[in-house]
Amino acid sequence: YLASGVSMTSLAFSYRLGLTTVSNSVHVVCAAAVKLMMPRFMPIPSEETWKEVTKGFWDKWNFPNCLGAIDGKHVMIQAPPLSGSQYFNYKKTFSIVLLAVVDADYRFRIIQ
Repeated sequence: YLASGVSMTSLAFSYRLGLTTVSNSVHVVCAAAVKLMMPRFMPIPSEETWKEVTKGFWDKWNFPNCLGAIDGKHVMIQAPPLSGSQYFNYKKTFSIVLLAVVDADYRFRIIQ
């Protein structure tokens, strides 16, 4: 699914597995990858890191005391069954929000 880009339905059919089995497996693998990789590739910023980010915004953009630039993006999804209005947004579509904070050099510091 992640490597090939094929749908979960196609993957389930190809390997003769139930769609729920494939879906649960993808979620378990993604959760494990996040748990193992986040500390290495996107650790929780320390006080010293925040000071460096602040200095970067001052040095590069003359913007004092800035801890990062934040933005969000609605990623359209197909609403899960029985989700009601949980994923319904102001544009009248279903989405989840990708939220990110970057430093003065456009490097991601936090993603949610």
